[in-house]
Amino acid sequence: MPLGNIGVTGLILILLIALIIFGPSKLPELGRAFGRTLSEFKNSTRELVSANDTEEGDKLK
Repeated sequence: MPLGNIGVTGLILILLIALIIFGPSKLPELGRAFGRTLSEFKNSTRELVSANDTEEGDKLK
């Protein structure tokens, strides 16, 4: 299960609550912001891992 303990029913419930709280006009904006944040997080993680690999390679020499 790729989403951990959250099933399809849980996702639908979360989306309905978000729709009620933020309204239909704000949901696309929130989705884009979440996507950008996730993308930046992934890029930062890749940079840290590659920097760590480079440091370990330098120590082995």
